[in-house]
Amino acid sequence: MKIVVIFLCLWGTIFSFQEYGVGQRKFKVSDKLFLERQRDLLDLFRNVNQPDFNENRQKISKSYSIEANVDAYINSTAVKQFVSFYKLGLLPQGEIFSIFYYEHRLQAISLFKLFYYARDFDTLYKTAVWARNNLNEGLFLYAFSTALVHRDDTFTFILPPIYEIYPFYFFNSEDLEKAQRYKQAYNGGTKTYTIYSNYSGYYLNLNKEQSLSYFLEDIGLNSFYYYCHIYYPFWMDGEEFKLKNDRRGEQYYYLYQQLLARYYLERLSNDFGEIEFFNYDEPFKYGYYSSLRYPTGLAFPNRPNYAPLSETWSNFGQSWTYKSAYGYSYTRVQDFERRISDTIDSGFAFTKSGKLVDLYSSDQINILGNMIESNPDSINPRYYGPWDIFGRHLLGYSYQPLDKYKVAPSVLEHFETALRDPAFYQFYKKVLLQFLKYKVYLPPYTYNELNFPGVKIEKIDADKLFTYFDYFDSDVANAVYTPPYFQWENFKVKVRQQRLNHKPFTLKIYVNSDKVNDAVVRLFLGPKYDEYGRKLSMTEKRLNFVELDTFRYKLQAGQNVIERTSRDFYWYVPDKTTYRDLYKKILGALDNTESLQLDSSEAFYGFPNRLLLPKGKREGQIFQFYVIINPYQAPGRQEAQQDYYFHRVGTGMNYIDNYAFGFPFDRNIVSYDFKVPNSKFQDVTIYHKSTEDLNSSQAQNEP
Repeated sequence: MKIVVIFLCLWGTIFSFQEYGVGQRKFKVSDKLFLERQRDLLDLFRNVNQPDFNENRQKISKSYSIEANVDAYINSTAVKQFVSFYKLGLLPQGEIFSIFYYEHRLQAISLFKLFYYARDFDTLYKTAVWARNNLNEGLFLYAFSTALVHRDDTFTFILPPIYEIYPFYFFNSEDLEKAQRYKQAYNGGTKTYTIYSNYSGYYLNLNKEQSLSYFLEDIGLNSFYYYCHIYYPFWMDGEEFKLKNDRRGEQYYYLYQQLLARYYLERLSNDFGEIEFFNYDEPFKYGYYSSLRYPTGLAFPNRPNYAPLSETWSNFGQSWTYKSAYGYSYTRVQDFERRISDTIDSGFAFTKSGKLVDLYSSDQINILGNMIESNPDSINPRYYGPWDIFGRHLLGYSYQPLDKYKVAPSVLEHFETALRDPAFYQFYKKVLLQFLKYKVYLPPYTYNELNFPGVKIEKIDADKLFTYFDYFDSDVANAVYTPPYFQWENFKVKVRQQRLNHKPFTLKIYVNSDKVNDAVVRLFLGPKYDEYGRKLSMTEKRLNFVELDTFRYKLQAGQNVIERTSRDFYWYVPDKTTYRDLYKKILGALDNTESLQLDSSEAFYGFPNRLLLPKGKREGQIFQFYVIINPYQAPGRQEAQQDYYFHRVGTGMNYIDNYAFGFPFDRNIVSYDFKVPNSKFQDVTIYHKSTEDLNSSQAQNEP
């Protein structure tokens, strides 16, 4: 799954590295200043929904003045703009924040720039302490997190798991209510409370889609999507913040194509088929009940089954002049979809000045992606418009606010929660169909473009593939409200959930090469049969293949055996270190009582490794591996030819080669059906077992 967000930069003076697999490395932090700064930043994330009672930080928040320190920021215009916002009045503390609301977004961008343009770390820290104690909690958390991953001096710092910092968006209200009760009953000493949690389908089953809640509501999956966003926010200017270097529009397309492909594989494991279509002029078939509650106590809006989509419902009793225009989402989404569709068919896009851009002079997927996302790099964001913003509001079934600061966003209007709702996938299927239509107009890859002369894959061997559910603990202490004297270090409350996982496996690819070759190896997993047991054609299944791994490999003349383990896969990461454990390790390293050793994956957010495989079935379910080996093509930017284990957003180094994302499945299939000697399909069977079965000797030897 080629969805890259950030990788750890190599700073020889701060980190010492030991190679660990291929895609991950162990590192030991040896710089005291780095450790102190990491500790100080983590302090700002603790109990973010209540006042910071630390005396030193209280002094800073009361004495520091943004307006009096304009020279401490690189961009004085950005500082003055924020001060103007602040004097006019920002989103008050205690109110709900969502980046999908226009006024909230303007303020978040302004605060982000204030953090981003701080001249040094000391200024950043003072600004953050001031904002943490004086601004809206959600606004601060969003802008500060985004700034940290984009600043030159902070992008290597480790962000704590968002599901522990803001548990309200990841765990049922029932669980957090229990956590608060445990805190009320806590009377001192070291105690750990454990809450066994279910997913949203526990109380009711609105429709069949809710049986997939174990996947849709997985905290790793949803936090991954959130971090994808803060690394590539749809509002961020690609010129000002260098995102233009990263094939941004193409990454937008491939992110959603891969998310939908992975969802489809999970649907197959539950005997569901293709992600369903919906029409705007018909009631939306599938409702959603999230079981989530905001920190304010307000429940997330829910959508009933067969929900009508109309402006009559959205605007009932509302002012028709409300400037956000969300009440007119029903019309806007259809306007934007029609304009994009017509543009693809005509082959020409309009710029803001009225000039025409030929979409077929070459593969212009990057231009199209920027247009559909409607980011600042779009050639005409006003005309092609924020299709997905209005689509989320329409399908999320959130209410029209009477005041711009009294909003009740749906799960679709937060990146932390959007993947929970089946409507997300149905809507983005509509979006992806526009990309698909564009790709169909492009010529298919020729035999020569797919072939690697002199290279042949002889066979692929893989271990037996097993999945299972295991318990995973998350610290939700940040969801409870505590007084100044509370002993946070001694009070622990965990939510324990069953999450999908898989047994680690090894893959061996046997390759013959007529000479030494610099190659790129791609590994995909996809379906062989549909939900009825019917064998799928290449045309039917190509967009449902998930990219598991991509890596460079030096082929030697003669026989080569390429061995990869599931822990090596480049786009996938293990579960994150908890906030509490990370903080403890940092304090131990500062006290020289223990060294801080972490995996390099802690510094970026890839797709959760535990969700690498779909669930499969107890009796086994057949899927297919697909491997293709091609000549290495260096990325367009020279910087990207450096060691790809260490790079960051905006450098052009977040992809390994210059092939299209999704190659070779991204274009239409012709008659030779990928029958080139340098590629191979291999049937694999995925067995879903209980942990007891896997731990028994019988499970080790038999399916």
